[in-house]
Amino acid sequence: MADKPKVAFYWCAACGGCEEAIVDLGEGLLEVAAAVEIVFWPVALDFKRRDIEQLADHSLAAAFVNGAIRTGEQEEMARLLSAKAQLLFAFGSCAHLGGIPGLANLFTSREVLATAYPPDNFPRHACRDNGHALELPELFDTVRPLDQVVPVDYYVPGCPPTPRIIQSALQALLSDTLPPRGSVLAPDVALCEECPRKDSRPPDLTVAAFHRPHQIVIDEEKCMLAQGILCLGPATRGGCEAPCIRGNMPCTGCFGPTSRVRDFGGKALSAVASVAADEAALEAIPDPVGAFYRYSLPASLLRRKKNGGDR
Repeated sequence: MADKPKVAFYWCAACGGCEEAIVDLGEGLLEVAAAVEIVFWPVALDFKRRDIEQLADHSLAAAFVNGAIRTGEQEEMARLLSAKAQLLFAFGSCAHLGGIPGLANLFTSREVLATAYPPDNFPRHACRDNGHALELPELFDTVRPLDQVVPVDYYVPGCPPTPRIIQSALQALLSDTLPPRGSVLAPDVALCEECPRKDSRPPDLTVAAFHRPHQIVIDEEKCMLAQGILCLGPATRGGCEAPCIRGNMPCTGCFGPTSRVRDFGGKALSAVASVAADEAALEAIPDPVGAFYRYSLPASLLRRKKNGGDR
């Protein structure tokens, strides 16, 4: 019997939802375990860094890395896994686009630390205590998506990726004919195409005022934008099966852009502005950067607030 392909999973700067998403495969996880050999998954099993270091280069069929790159340790692990794997998958929004952690690019690392530590007691990269050398991973000033650190072969979008998207990614890995490298493993159409409410959107939609979801009672059958709810479905890649819409909440854009979009936040802003009645309607959106670049600031044309960051 031929050896099963070896795969690794690793968690960088992220919330842990992508790790939970793998478990959410349920019984499908048993099929994954039967098809591949998991040789590195520290969050689930007792693996150590040395377990991956001792592998020969390119001996892994694939490494699935979730989370953005924020620290020196995360960058080291990304480079290590890139060297050991034949294929590297950016798994989830944070690895794909920078994700929620990427909003820290609006600040310096010092400003971020100042929210939790007194100025004279910041964590230090290296120090000595009682004769012992202590070292913490370096905290970079700039959050980066995975492909700004190492080459990425495939992107698995979502916050987190849905079970169907994860299964599609694993099927792609195990297939004889892989998609072109650089592919996002989700349909290249806008979410509105698969939205269960798409038929309720008026052809000449104009939004007089935008509301936050808690400010109105949302009609469960009507297009979110038609109700004045900020929904990024027109700018967001489909494939998630619209779970937020089905849960009566708007799309926030976690699947990122289609292949025809260079800057997701710019596209999302343009789509929303095109249906706004006037400037006053847009002024009701309290946090434009958080709304339009929620998952994609580090991968955008802007990348970060200009403040002399280290990267």
